[in-house]
Amino acid sequence: MSLNVRVITPDKVVWDADTEELILPSSTGQLGILTGHAPLLTALDIGVMRLKTGSKWTSIVLMEGFAEVEKDTVTVLCNGAEEADSIDATTAQADLEKTILLVEEAATKKEKIEATIELRKCKARIQALAKS
Repeated sequence: MSLNVRVITPDKVVWDADTEELILPSSTGQLGILTGHAPLLTALDIGVMRLKTGSKWTSIVLMEGFAEVEKDTVTVLCNGAEEADSIDATTAQADLEKTILLVEEAATKKEKIEATIELRKCKARIQALAKS
């Protein structure tokens, strides 16, 4: 038996396939989902979702959202998502370094919050590359 997983962003379906195991970056920590999981609705944080298909793990960076688990179907609605395979390591590292500078140079509270959120996204991309 398997889980049907769909990852949906405002502009596209990023993932729609069956998987045996799923690890979600919930707002309260990592959340593992297997077949037969109890119904659940949870908020998602910026982080890496991991899916196991056969013996292969796939990483997808999620940019906040919600996940619903019901009857071996997992629906993830998020602001943005990208598979680790589509992330360029050199660009991701350059973006991380640039964003660290933005956090340090932020003058207003709003700039600090926006830069910190962007930093979390950059770190999630790097983490996804390390796990893929």
